[in-house]
Amino acid sequence: MNRAESSHGEWQLHIDWTRCDGRGVCTELLPGVLGRDDWGFPLTRDHRDPVVGTDRIAAARDAVDLCPRLALRLDRTRRT
Repeated sequence: MNRAESSHGEWQLHIDWTRCDGRGVCTELLPGVLGRDDWGFPLTRDHRDPVVGTDRIAAARDAVDLCPRLALRLDRTRRT
């Protein structure tokens, strides 16, 4: 995904729990989207992949790019 694509619409942040080791980089970059448990693992409000709006997409891209375990991915939300 290029930066121009990322500025339009909503995206869903997917966490690959098999890769995540709880370093907490994503929770520092997305405090309004992700919380953190006692061990540093990201938490979401409803235990689902959170939707990231255009106002947070730059921080979400940074979280994906900086994740040391490559455990994050952004997917375009599906319109129903």
